[in-house]
Amino acid sequence: MGKSSKDRRDIYYRKAKEEGWRARSAFKLLQLDLKYNLLENVTKVVDLCAAPGSWSQVLSQRLCIENKNARIVAVDLQPMAPLPGVVQIQGDITKSSTVENILIHLDEHKADLVVCDGAPDVIGLHSMDVYIQGQLIISALKIARNVLRDGGNFVAKLYRGKNNHCLTNQLKKLFTYVEVAKPKCSRNSSIEAFVVCLGYIPNECKIENLQWFGDEPKNTVRFSICGEEDAFDSDSTYPLQLEGEEEYRYREPVQAPIAPPYYFVPSGTGSLTR
Repeated sequence: MGKSSKDRRDIYYRKAKEEGWRARSAFKLLQLDLKYNLLENVTKVVDLCAAPGSWSQVLSQRLCIENKNARIVAVDLQPMAPLPGVVQIQGDITKSSTVENILIHLDEHKADLVVCDGAPDVIGLHSMDVYIQGQLIISALKIARNVLRDGGNFVAKLYRGKNNHCLTNQLKKLFTYVEVAKPKCSRNSSIEAFVVCLGYIPNECKIENLQWFGDEPKNTVRFSICGEEDAFDSDSTYPLQLEGEEEYRYREPVQAPIAPPYYFVPSGTGSLTR
């Protein structure tokens, strides 16, 4: 597919490059913040599954410029190009050692916000994709319980399925308010949404791995759309030249991947080669 064709197909892909974001997913955090004020009075944030860094980039620009004491800790298995005010940890969110590293970089303070935009590679089997994504959220939640302050907030990507109540029921035990939101920049054809959990309540409630069966009551949570009313429609096609904007020109991605899947590390070496 040609560059112009891809640009025409996805307005947010184009806008991300024009506005200097590493990926179109930056708009998802911006639109979630617009509705929930996630970044208000926030100085310490943990960004899980952060690479390539678009959410960390938003956090850096919104927090570090306004507050020199702001601290952002980004965690991912893959390396990520540096960002101002962002400390990177190359680690696994399923390991307890990662929690220890996060707390060290937070100077033993607790975070105001934990976000996770991570997702596993989908296999195309809807029920399995939803289940695996749910387990990823549980791993992120276990880290959040160790690093999040009393009253802090938690946001994570969710794949919508008929048994999402198995997850949201557990989240409602730990937060005063739980809602599922879909930013306008997220395509309608995508099953992704974001679970927004506000007001963390530290307790001894045990969080179990998800089981998609049993007689658990279906305590549903509110589902909403977030983003400006006049925001671009992620499923619509727009002309390359938008009315009232500067002349369109193609732009390369803001940050090329530094460890893409088509690179590999040969045995016995420490450098990336093709």
